[in-house]
Amino acid sequence: MNKQLWQPTQAFIDQSNLKHYEQWLLKEKGLSFASYAELWKWSTTEIADFWESIWQYFQVKSYTPYTEVLSGGEMPDTEWFKGATLNYAEHIFRKASDTRPALIFQNETGVAQEISWAELTKKVVAMRHYLQTLGIDQGDRVVAYLPNIPEANIAFLAVNSLGAIWSCCSPDFGVNTVIDRFSQIEPKVFIAADGYTYNQKPFSRLSEIGQIRSQIPSITQTIFIPYLDQSLGNQGENTILWDEVMKGFGDGQTLSFTPVPFDHPIWVLYSSGTTGKPKAITHSHGGMLLEHFKYMAFHNDAHEGENFFWFSTTGWMMWNFLQASMLVGATPVIFDGSPGYPSINVLWEMAEKLPIHHFGTSAPYLVACMKKELSPGKTYDLSNLRSIGSTGAPLPPEAFDWVYEHVSSDVWLCSMSGGTDVCTAFVGGCPYEPVYRGSIQCRGLGCALEAYGDDGQPVINSLGEMVIEQPMPSMPIYFWNDDNKVRYRSSYFEEYPGKWRHGDWIHLYENGSLIIQGRSDATLNRKGIRIGTAEIYAVLDGITGLADSMVLNLEKEGGDDVMPLFVVLEEGKTLSEEMKKAINSALRKHCSPRHVPDFIEAVSGIPYTLSGKKMEVPVKKILMGMDAGKNMNKDAVRNPEAIAFFMEYAKSFRKRYLGAS
Repeated sequence: MNKQLWQPTQAFIDQSNLKHYEQWLLKEKGLSFASYAELWKWSTTEIADFWESIWQYFQVKSYTPYTEVLSGGEMPDTEWFKGATLNYAEHIFRKASDTRPALIFQNETGVAQEISWAELTKKVVAMRHYLQTLGIDQGDRVVAYLPNIPEANIAFLAVNSLGAIWSCCSPDFGVNTVIDRFSQIEPKVFIAADGYTYNQKPFSRLSEIGQIRSQIPSITQTIFIPYLDQSLGNQGENTILWDEVMKGFGDGQTLSFTPVPFDHPIWVLYSSGTTGKPKAITHSHGGMLLEHFKYMAFHNDAHEGENFFWFSTTGWMMWNFLQASMLVGATPVIFDGSPGYPSINVLWEMAEKLPIHHFGTSAPYLVACMKKELSPGKTYDLSNLRSIGSTGAPLPPEAFDWVYEHVSSDVWLCSMSGGTDVCTAFVGGCPYEPVYRGSIQCRGLGCALEAYGDDGQPVINSLGEMVIEQPMPSMPIYFWNDDNKVRYRSSYFEEYPGKWRHGDWIHLYENGSLIIQGRSDATLNRKGIRIGTAEIYAVLDGITGLADSMVLNLEKEGGDDVMPLFVVLEEGKTLSEEMKKAINSALRKHCSPRHVPDFIEAVSGIPYTLSGKKMEVPVKKILMGMDAGKNMNKDAVRNPEAIAFFMEYAKSFRKRYLGAS
């Protein structure tokens, strides 16, 4: 078992939302549990009782009663809380307060701006009333092309209050990428900012806005935000300035909410779309409401009055997840700009100043801080910081060490993993359990997650395929324009009918903690032994001089294989024989001889999707001569020049290593 790095105090446990929930279960249901493991087991075997308890504990407001908690058969045809009608945004405004801000916003100017509940309410009312004058109603789609600014939160809440459906792309997405997404759902209203700033450099999006509007004929009105240049006026016909909406609508109106069925769409999120059309993943009002209550309260332990931060763009599902902090009375902290400007300390400085109680970020950001040898705990007063959240990629053990040595020895480190598919985490933090080096603490309540071995049966203390055995309300209701759920079923349910195969390799320990070891479709099958790529990346993250890496394993004729390692070097470094030996030695020492690559090659960049995932499978297909490169949507790649390199490199690679003519 990995080294224990943190243990909650009894006071920490007793003051947690999870402990309060357990006390409620005892009082109201006569249920008691000796451990988190027992509570988890009940939540995943008595799933209808568990989710009904979440409904009751959080006092969900429904305009009509539900007739049945769970019906409809096995996944993906499950139906939740049949007959109930509710509204997600209404539960956010139940937590309105005169004593704390609704939102806190900071961008690269370094000046934090607080938005009161009174101001937020007024602006949501204005936007809601304006949308109503356009005829926007329940089920209509409103899309946005916005930086991470308060206007995005305001617009979402207004759209949601009407029962309309929200969808958003970050303005660093290219034109074709946005059109591929928004055109699928035929939006009526388009909300767009003139651009964004990154590393203090402005990026205009006026041309892109024009192209998007012209190529999506369903858009009948644009709401324009001059974020970079406030002197800009309307951009053509059927356009209105944001400020005109705020000043000209909503006077005398009060905030109201349209009740919608539990399974009514709340928003549409998208898969990466690197090959083919991105999947338009559609979630429900009720499913998101229950899941976000559960996760934010019990697994993040966010309390009323605390400041909850997650570094994200509007194009990542963590932006949607951040809205959940408002459900429990916490204040979301939103940041627009580069986490490295004017220095990589900018977010830690913000954590001291505001202060931030829950600091969420990506695993690569924490690794970058580690490699820069930062010590934010010494530089800043982080005494108010209760937890650090990490997601987006497996967090290597060395980054766990860095957090406890250089940020805080008593902070709660919550590594979590889930995804766009469910807009939450399957696995993550638990205020009852220790934090072990390199491990995620627990499986989430209501998430019947197991590791399946080759025989399709659950395994412990062994690498297995991540499978969810029971339905969760946050699973998609469908993919947009996916007749009979054909694409939905093929994405998750082909391997194990009626069970969700997520596509990750996990290692479950007997104590309930776990490690995610990479995507199962990118697994290295090395001489018959399965290796998760995350195992290798965890070692490489600790090697000085390496900025990034990608490891692949390609099968050759006759049952042999070749395992190349591609590395990106830090500025001023070269791939010397000494460095190659250091890499191989570290992999052999910390993993095994099978983890040592056949060769190491320096490249200028590793290709990533727009959501920050390494493109291991597409690169493998390119190197093997498949059609992935020909069908690649380069607009869906964050750094297309990196993919271009591998497409050019593929022919010589196949000739040299795969025996191609």
